[in-house]
Amino acid sequence: MTVWIPQQQGLYELLLLFSDAAQPQNHNQLVIQQKLESFNKIPDYPCYLVYILTEVQGNIHTRITAGLTLKNSILNHYNSFQLNVLDHVKYCCTQALQRPDRDLNVRKTVASVITALVTRGQVHNWFDILLLLVEKLSHTTSSTIDIEMALDTLCKICEDATRDLDQEMHGQRPLDFILPNLIRFFDHDNASYRVRAMSATNQFIMLQSVSLFACIDDYLKALFARADDSDPDVRQELCRSITMLMEARPQVLQPYMSNILDYMIHSIQDDDENVALEACDFWPICVDVDELQPLLLPALPRIIPLLLSHMVYSEIDVMMLGADAEDLEDAIEDTTNPDSHLFIPQLYRKNQYHSTTTTTTTTTTTTTTTTTMMMTPDNSNNPDDNNNTPITLTHYGINDSSSKPNTSIEHQGLAVIKFLLPLLNASLFHQHWKIRESGILALGAIAEDGMTEMSPHLPSLIPYLLQSLNDTKPLVRSITCWTLGRYSKWIVSQYDTSEGRQTIFEPVLYSLLDRLLDKNKRVQEASCSAFATLEEQANQELLPYLQPILIHLTSAFNMYQQKNLTILYDALGTLAESVGSQLNQTKCLELLMPPLIARWNNLSDQDTNLFPLLSCLSSITTALGTGFEPYASPVYIRCVKLVASTLHAAYLADQHPHEMDPPDVEFMIFALDLLSGLIQGLGPVMVPLISQSEPKLLSLLDVCVRDPLTEVLQPTFVLIGDIATSCFEQLEPYLPSFLPEIVDQMLPDYQCLSVCNNAMWSVGEIALRWGNNIEPYLPRLMERLYPILLSLDLPDSLRENAMVTLGRLGIACPTVMACHLPLFIRPWLEKSTTVQEYGEKESAFKGLCDMIKVNPQAGLKDLGTLITIISNWQSPSPSLNEEFDAILHGYKKIIPIEEWNHIYSSLSNTTQNILSTRYNL
Repeated sequence: MTVWIPQQQGLYELLLLFSDAAQPQNHNQLVIQQKLESFNKIPDYPCYLVYILTEVQGNIHTRITAGLTLKNSILNHYNSFQLNVLDHVKYCCTQALQRPDRDLNVRKTVASVITALVTRGQVHNWFDILLLLVEKLSHTTSSTIDIEMALDTLCKICEDATRDLDQEMHGQRPLDFILPNLIRFFDHDNASYRVRAMSATNQFIMLQSVSLFACIDDYLKALFARADDSDPDVRQELCRSITMLMEARPQVLQPYMSNILDYMIHSIQDDDENVALEACDFWPICVDVDELQPLLLPALPRIIPLLLSHMVYSEIDVMMLGADAEDLEDAIEDTTNPDSHLFIPQLYRKNQYHSTTTTTTTTTTTTTTTTTMMMTPDNSNNPDDNNNTPITLTHYGINDSSSKPNTSIEHQGLAVIKFLLPLLNASLFHQHWKIRESGILALGAIAEDGMTEMSPHLPSLIPYLLQSLNDTKPLVRSITCWTLGRYSKWIVSQYDTSEGRQTIFEPVLYSLLDRLLDKNKRVQEASCSAFATLEEQANQELLPYLQPILIHLTSAFNMYQQKNLTILYDALGTLAESVGSQLNQTKCLELLMPPLIARWNNLSDQDTNLFPLLSCLSSITTALGTGFEPYASPVYIRCVKLVASTLHAAYLADQHPHEMDPPDVEFMIFALDLLSGLIQGLGPVMVPLISQSEPKLLSLLDVCVRDPLTEVLQPTFVLIGDIATSCFEQLEPYLPSFLPEIVDQMLPDYQCLSVCNNAMWSVGEIALRWGNNIEPYLPRLMERLYPILLSLDLPDSLRENAMVTLGRLGIACPTVMACHLPLFIRPWLEKSTTVQEYGEKESAFKGLCDMIKVNPQAGLKDLGTLITIISNWQSPSPSLNEEFDAILHGYKKIIPIEEWNHIYSSLSNTTQNILSTRYNL
């Protein structure tokens, strides 16, 4: 389409719609948006949009709206664009770049459209635009507006097409000519240009860009030249750049490390808080680089006092917390005042995840607020991290960041403690509450890695912390709760001795319980989180104290508002997971269930406050088992109703996308989790409910197994596995429909590891009960399971589940699976050594024995390994022991005596003694 001219009527109608859309008081907004969306079916609709953006003079807002609509259309409908239309839009954008509009916002919108075209259409399909942008940046005659628009566009492309730019295309890498031009702008007179160029270049540090590190000397020279920059935004970007380089490629900084340490120490003291925050983020990265420790150690006496000083509340911090600096009773945090919406935490989700190393479900709480920062270990982003209750650190601003280096800096161990303790001693006993509070914060921050070094000091520090729990200042009480939570592991270890139990464990437990009922909401939050952490560490040590624990936790229902109720639910769920079936006692049920059922009855099916309650009940039902039976029917019926209503609403939204919004699938996800808890806890008791209730749960699961969302598939597969375990006859008619979908999800995609794990686990549970009926699915199952077992790059949990499932398929179909045994027996045996001894591993080995009986030749090459693994099994069940005995004596009979003696003599003396004693070999 070389020449395109809009039809005036269509143009007029579109301009009128954009004008109406700009009127907030217009009640037809939904109709307008639906009509604009329908225009995407018109082939040259993008041409109208780009015409309004670049050619129509007049209302700036209308032009920008058209441009943003075009950008969204590109992002959402790019594949449906005709080539001539796409070429025309590119041509118009190029012209707009050559003749920049006088209005800044129009120029920015054009830049966004160009970026969308590059990212959605891939860089190599519009390579020329990069050459044009770089040409405008480097041309000496370019105007200020030309340079600004080109730089803005190029920086946007760098942010959105980072990886593509580092690929070779048309004989070169785009970054080879982009980066030198960006680096030139590091010393531009315009500070905003310097910041944008530095920020754009930063996109390629963590990517370990070949092009960036090819020009690293020029980059570092230009970067370090900004050390004395007068603009704080530039200094902030410099600190960020250094931190990223330290994480991605520390060796390039090593020659300059002494000066960098000095600069980052200086930057912690920068008058601009944002610069200081970035400088604080440098230290957790720095202390993990082994090569830097000789330089870091001498700097500790300078670093530690600075970090501690930044952990003290400033007057502004206190004001932002809604409190008076000297009389911090913090009215906004009083329990008698309603929660502000800003203070309602994000709701957490129970993450059901089946692994051969742990069969329990885990609850991850992600409680965040406007003024609350998370203080978690450095590995908190690990998807396999089972940290049950990340603790909230209540400081706002720079003291949040400065506490993080203290967490990591404990890699220096005794050296840090040596410098820190005298400073802490002065802080902890200071007359001003803010200094005391910062000392307690620092004490908690070093707990993660400094537990060993701090242990000798804790017997005297714990009594001090217990005294601080009664401080008149709520922030002192709350940070003390947090710090005690950080030392939970050591506190629980004191339970083993009578003195430690009476002087440490019990006083901490009862004191935290008392603070649960504090009138201040911030203290309630911190104490409840800390107590949940203590519960995780204590487990069975909590049993003598169940009644007072439940009295305090359930009493909190009368005080807590929604934000803290979420954390209270988590503490109750964690208690259930920690003590398990011991919770199923009459006195416990009388305390626990009434407030939970009252909340259950008072919340509507549309209330998102159901989410944490559903998650809590999921843990409780599993722990109570048959004790939950009186409540099972109404809970089951409501959960099925939630699943059904969500699926129905999703169907209607799919059918009428312009009229209905999609539902909140969280209702269904939490309901599926709770249904799993019911079936795990009650087992066959659930059969009448599953078979008789309407709608049928299994008919709903037949829809769920096809859901595109991994968040839905994850609990769906767990629930199917649980039904297979306890109520298989209900599941069996649906298996021909379920299994193909489940097998298709056995893909080790790092975005949904739990889906793959749960799919394998559920297939294993089905195989144990369906027997050789599963045979038609074996070829496809082998295609999925074998590569997972073989891949050393995958997480252990995936490979272990693949190993267990293959073994269980051996029980179901020993003859067919025995044919495949030579293919996988060696990696299977190797992986089995990392799996714990209990039901799942035991059933897997029974399947292996069944396969070996059919095809003993498959195990000959690895017989020595098999014998060693059998002898190392600590407590095989009688039935498994019989299988092992039959396999060992069977091999002894079928192979030549010389070969058997050779294999036997190669075993260790310990192994030979076990085989002789246990199996009479």
